[in-house]
Amino acid sequence: MKRMLCYREAGSRKGAGRTGLQKKMAAVAGLLAVMAVACGCQMKNYEKIELAGVQEAEKEPGSGGAEEADKADASSVPETLDAQRSAVNAEITKETAPAMEERDEVVYVDATNLNVRTAPRSDAEVAAKLDRGAELRRTGYSESWSRVIYQDKECYISSQYLTTKKPAEETAAAVSTDSSVSGEVGINPEWKYAGFSKINSGKAVLYRAEGNNRKNKVVCVNAGHGTKGGSSVKTQCHPDGTPKVTGGSTAAGAVTATAISSGMAFADGTPEPKVTLAVAKVLKDKLLARGFDVLMIRESDDVQLDNIARTVLANNLADCHIAIHYDSTSSDKGAFYMSVPDVASYRSMEPVASHWKEHHALGDSLIAGLKGVGVKLFSDGKMAMDLTQTSYSTVPSVDIEVGDKASDYSAASLDKLGNGLADGVELFFAN
Repeated sequence: MKRMLCYREAGSRKGAGRTGLQKKMAAVAGLLAVMAVACGCQMKNYEKIELAGVQEAEKEPGSGGAEEADKADASSVPETLDAQRSAVNAEITKETAPAMEERDEVVYVDATNLNVRTAPRSDAEVAAKLDRGAELRRTGYSESWSRVIYQDKECYISSQYLTTKKPAEETAAAVSTDSSVSGEVGINPEWKYAGFSKINSGKAVLYRAEGNNRKNKVVCVNAGHGTKGGSSVKTQCHPDGTPKVTGGSTAAGAVTATAISSGMAFADGTPEPKVTLAVAKVLKDKLLARGFDVLMIRESDDVQLDNIARTVLANNLADCHIAIHYDSTSSDKGAFYMSVPDVASYRSMEPVASHWKEHHALGDSLIAGLKGVGVKLFSDGKMAMDLTQTSYSTVPSVDIEVGDKASDYSAASLDKLGNGLADGVELFFAN
């Protein structure tokens, strides 16, 4: 917290020994002086003084926590001072930029989809987004922010994503031997809701489709589970801190839930994460063949990304998000997706309020695709559930349970699931 500053005439005292007329004249002079300062005039005969009881909240760049407080509590401002401020609309001094070392050097972006901001604050306007390897001239540096020249204008970028060494050209190719791979992508702490994630050091992989049928749509394929240690960590269920409205793996009324569970085991002992990953890989290949780009959340048994981190990646890099799971029941009951509960408080909470209809549209399309290839469905193909994924999603997003622990997961079954889900994706974007 900082003390806030105003100005008074150097050497003056607050009305000691003045007549009523003198006090009024002094007050007018003081108002004119403050107006001159507010208008940018240079007045050398003024010194900074502290105003007792007036404070301002600060927020570290990229913290992802509560919204920055833009105004001090009006009740803490002395009444007479508040009236004077209102009369002249004077702006109290506020520091908005960190102290920076002067630099004159070439730097390169070492991240994907990195925000270029108009001011050194995480809530400042985004002027552009740059990918790894972009070259810039840095003119100022602090541990948190760097001042750079972008399109002949001064802008600001988080310092941790800039490097003086040009990223190697072979970096992306080293991720995979697939010629369509674009490269690894990690979570940007500046992204909305990123601060709620507790496990986020892992990398997803973004694939670009090739050929004349490329649709310029990115589908996030999220193989459920597969994060070692995730079940021992807790994250906030809703971004606004309200409790869950339905039960599930976490009971209704809870405000925190497992960051990411380890999943169940099939009847033969095979871990669920291995099977969800197999489905995801089949779906990836089918989507790429149909011209969709694919963001693969994981391609191994362990990726250090919790449910919130996976959702934030999808929010910022994809046009829709499909999380693949198998239910923990043992009745081979069929496929269904987790729909948004019909609870007024939940459907009015952002970002659910703005996107729940899109989530249902995606889920209904995927179920239609699965039904079209003969996949068994449970009930009407959906079950209401308050999920962390849904609570933080800003793109069409569903958790789809493609079976349960008694379901067949042979190669033929996985191929059928892949075709049905890919058909559903095409149906969704066609509509």
